[in-house]
Amino acid sequence: MFYYRRKILLALLEELGGRLSAIQMQKYLFLFTRKQADNIAFEFVPYKFGGFSFQANQDIFTLSKYGYVEVADNKEKTISLLKDGKYISELDMFDQLAVRNVCEEFGTLSTRDLIRYTYTHYPFYAINSTIANQILTAEELEKVDKQRRHSTEIQLFTIGYEGRTLESYIKTLIINDVRVLCDVRKNAYSQKFGFSKSQLQNACQGVGIEYIHVPSLGIESEQRQHLYSQEDYDRLFAIYAHSTLAQNTDSILYVYNLIQQKKRVALTCFEKDPNQCHRYVVAKALLKLPQANYSLKNL
Repeated sequence: MFYYRRKILLALLEELGGRLSAIQMQKYLFLFTRKQADNIAFEFVPYKFGGFSFQANQDIFTLSKYGYVEVADNKEKTISLLKDGKYISELDMFDQLAVRNVCEEFGTLSTRDLIRYTYTHYPFYAINSTIANQILTAEELEKVDKQRRHSTEIQLFTIGYEGRTLESYIKTLIINDVRVLCDVRKNAYSQKFGFSKSQLQNACQGVGIEYIHVPSLGIESEQRQHLYSQEDYDRLFAIYAHSTLAQNTDSILYVYNLIQQKKRVALTCFEKDPNQCHRYVVAKALLKLPQANYSLKNL
């Protein structure tokens, strides 16, 4: 239960008085990670109220489950420490210093000033904020707008989540101005945090990306057993191309129409290497369509 990163959450909460709103917790944690030189404990995405860590949010839920904190069912989702523990002493010396620096520099700021500081110093993380226009001046909002990715080129992408955190994955989609994430897994379930269907869909929607699951283009899990070499993958994908793809031309045309409508579409599955994932076979089928007017980029 006690991953090192959860000790960071407890240390920040304890050093900041033992009681914070969910927004404050995310902002203090964000500022803490800006002070970490290596092995960043949490990653963030530009979300509804600025920088947000899905992992931290999940860790707080876990700490609540085990009785270390209480999360109030109120508007602020107030997080209260239930067990004192001098948690800062369990961090390495560099992280102890970072926690203390955050408390000294920002511990007396109001929630509004805390949000404003993160927005003005890290404008990329404010691009999806629903409250930026209440916090920032017109000039500051313009700086935020310049951080948004605006691409006019029609583009097909593929991306795997193997070896990625949910935050780094979502950030990659944002940076490439992906507008639709097309999940081509047969069963959109993963033991890796953030990548089961409902979790991934919610994360995408929170940053303005449409999530669509197309299970008809997936491969049955039992067919993916005993793949030891690239030749094994190639044989599987040859069978896939002549069976599943050949029988689901409507699904290929559906994705094609998505590309025409939304302009920036990414196909996703698990594997990091596109040559070992059937999403690449789907992508090549889309490229072979006579009306294809897009190129392919693997993220």
